[in-house]
Amino acid sequence: MKTSRRVVLAGLLASAATGALAGAPLTSLHPKPRGQRKAQSIKRRHTQPGLARIIDEAGLSGKQSIVVADVASGKILEFSGTNTKLPPASVTKSITALYALHNLGPDYRFTTRLIGTGPVVSGVLQGDLILAGGGDPNLDTDGLAELADQLKAKGVRKITGKFKTYAGALPYQRVIDPKQPDHVGYNPAISGLNLNFNRVYFEWKRAGEGYTVAMDARTERFRPTVRGIRMSIVNREGPLFTYKNGGETEYWTVMRKALGKGGGRWLPVRDTAGYAGEVFRSIAAQYGISLPKPVDKKAAPKGTVLAQENSGRMWAVLRAMMKYSTNLTAEISGLTTTRKRGAKAKTLSASGKEMTNWAHKAYGISGAKFVDHSGLGDASRVSAGQMTKVLVKSGWNGALRPVLKEIPLVNSKNKKAPIEGVRVVAKTGTLNFASALSGYVDCPNGRKLAFSIFTADMGKRGKISKAQRERPEGGRSWGKRSRRMQQKLLRRWALEYGV
Repeated sequence: MKTSRRVVLAGLLASAATGALAGAPLTSLHPKPRGQRKAQSIKRRHTQPGLARIIDEAGLSGKQSIVVADVASGKILEFSGTNTKLPPASVTKSITALYALHNLGPDYRFTTRLIGTGPVVSGVLQGDLILAGGGDPNLDTDGLAELADQLKAKGVRKITGKFKTYAGALPYQRVIDPKQPDHVGYNPAISGLNLNFNRVYFEWKRAGEGYTVAMDARTERFRPTVRGIRMSIVNREGPLFTYKNGGETEYWTVMRKALGKGGGRWLPVRDTAGYAGEVFRSIAAQYGISLPKPVDKKAAPKGTVLAQENSGRMWAVLRAMMKYSTNLTAEISGLTTTRKRGAKAKTLSASGKEMTNWAHKAYGISGAKFVDHSGLGDASRVSAGQMTKVLVKSGWNGALRPVLKEIPLVNSKNKKAPIEGVRVVAKTGTLNFASALSGYVDCPNGRKLAFSIFTADMGKRGKISKAQRERPEGGRSWGKRSRRMQQKLLRRWALEYGV
């Protein structure tokens, strides 16, 4: 499978966690293009407000931890709350990327296989066929089609035994964070067999006085119907969605008033192996291969590999993870790394502890704590001083900086306002009433800066009910103020230390 297609799909699916699809069901909106202002010349250096003034003007409740340092010398240039430990949110993914790159290597690939337990005779596999996952976080319906195509090329048209799915390469996790609402796509299940980021697409269309609904596993080439996940439209005032696991079938309901004329959104899948098995069976039928209903296989499969699908290189997988902030990719990369190191962690928290210990030894950040690999759990703690220490020790030419995302400089109206010769690459992090940004600044005078900006109001966050987690009152405006402060700090540092 081509990495470019996987990366595009990652972006499309990840958008459901942050854009219009993250809230109540809405039809797609097309944002208007924004004009880009001419880069501010470094010769027009204006007096920048000081660190304390920028923090004060932000008017943020809660606590903050801010550090900027010179990468070459490690010298701290400015700081506030250096040792205050706060939730790093998705900045955790920077630690996860280093954890994976150091232990798995940039060329590591995830593998998904079709394994037969007997010979192929006159188009018939004499035995079982096993869809064996290797943890690939980017496996999609098109990837299953490529496996089916390979199986067809081997002459297989049907099997005498059972069709099985194996997801035991990684420990199953029903959710990443149990505090999140059931319906948010950024909190999927995790296992050794994942498909479409463990999300199913719910689409609805107005039909007379009612609606037609569909649940499918769509990609660019295919749109197989998923019958093992069902949706019902219910007349009620709330909640927006309800979920129930009915054994072989997952049941959803949605509030009729929220639907409007039509639209769609990705919903999380909990039975990851059953989902992948059903979709592969449907795709295989389109290739002329008849398979029975899938059943789970607990033990590691043995037999002959009939087809194999490899992921892109770990470096590319992580770069897409950082760009789109895909939680599933982070958790799988972290769990796979922990297994590679020989630790038998059965939960995300146990694997997070293993990564914490590794980061302490590798980067000397004693006292930091990671409860997962994505940052979705708010019990993780790290200070700006500790995170900046990781950035400095990793180095300008180290493993982390190339996988970070470029962050455009903007003005108070959120319009692009670059500074000539200044480039920022970083990882963002956002939770309700918690915001983070950490990365590097390339200055026009050749100076390289490392920085971390963490803000959080855990008091307000702790009062949010589970039903309000998607859009709590006051959360959006608080986040905007934090991001505005981040931009002011970046402009200050670029002009103060980079000219």
